[in-house]
Amino acid sequence: MLNQDIIREATRLTRAGQLVEATALLQRMLRGEKERGAAAPRTGHPSLAPGREPPTIDAKAKAAETRRPRRTARPPADLANSIHGLGLGRSLGRAPPSTADIVPDGARFIEGVYANAAGSRTYRLFIPSGYHGQAIPLVVMLHGCTQSPEDFAAGTRMNFIAEEQTCFVAYPAQRAEANQAKCWNWFRPADQQRGRGEPSLIAGITRQIMRDHSVDPERVYVAGLSAGAAAAAVMGSTYGDLYAAIGIHSGLACGAASDLPSALMAMKQGGGLEEAPSDGPPVPTIVFHGDRDTTVHSKNGVRIVRQSIGGSRTKAKVHRGRVPGGHAYTRTVHTDAGGRGILEHWEIHGAGHAWSGGSPAGSYTDPDGPDATREMLRFFLEHSLQRRRNY
Repeated sequence: MLNQDIIREATRLTRAGQLVEATALLQRMLRGEKERGAAAPRTGHPSLAPGREPPTIDAKAKAAETRRPRRTARPPADLANSIHGLGLGRSLGRAPPSTADIVPDGARFIEGVYANAAGSRTYRLFIPSGYHGQAIPLVVMLHGCTQSPEDFAAGTRMNFIAEEQTCFVAYPAQRAEANQAKCWNWFRPADQQRGRGEPSLIAGITRQIMRDHSVDPERVYVAGLSAGAAAAAVMGSTYGDLYAAIGIHSGLACGAASDLPSALMAMKQGGGLEEAPSDGPPVPTIVFHGDRDTTVHSKNGVRIVRQSIGGSRTKAKVHRGRVPGGHAYTRTVHTDAGGRGILEHWEIHGAGHAWSGGSPAGSYTDPDGPDATREMLRFFLEHSLQRRRNY
């Protein structure tokens, strides 16, 4: 059976709600296996009925993906178990992180909710102890599948670095009603557009915080992990006038997929346009990706950089290093004609699908570094909307 026929059949199965059969068919194709006879789907497996919440596309990686799996917090399962309807649903059996792992002494971590025509989402907001009404930066953090704001905050330790730099950090929470595994629905066309779906909710949360607190409107940023990273890429593409820079960890480019079959293809082989049409300078972007990521192929990190550059001319400078006792990495910095660094790509050698340099207090982290949180915030604070307008 030709690949095009397989994709057509997988699409038909997906529309019929037979996600198990569609995914198995695509995975066999991606492994290069030959079909025996007609591609009739196997029966006897559970599948979602039409109209149910979209499938999980993200956040589980093989335990063997990380070079030191014994130090990786909650090593995830394989892709087949990461897709809702394909075995996910077992309890992960992990105790929630303690307050001491989430919030530094003297700071606050408050709750909020935002609603619009697309629905509603709760969020948590970190307020640093150094905030006394002055205008300070805001970082919006989008968690991966099965995660919560508290879990993501503990794993990335973003609140602790933001405490040092006096920044707000917001953590929108995906609802299980929107996706049973709490994944942001990055692959659905309705959730890839400005003013609609989840992008409108994330932007709405951002603007609500800007109204309720003294946020520097020139220094607002968005970042995420895996499905959250793919959602952050969508936000950078659709709300480039709101976010001064974006951070993408183990994610995919905006428009990399439009349904389940194309999402699986993109995750395994890379997806998205080589160049995205742009009316202005690129949105400054920092990308982290492990080269042993078997959940979201590292080709996706390269594709994000190419799409971000678009038609702009940049110069690339490559730096190589190693974390003492941890991962080696290749950091490529792209500068514009004025010598300003506008894109960074960190390829982490030997790392899998986990937040680089994160804490074992949270899930999907790789303590062997480099420290993605510190580097991401450093990159963000080098950029502002005003600076971008002066490019």
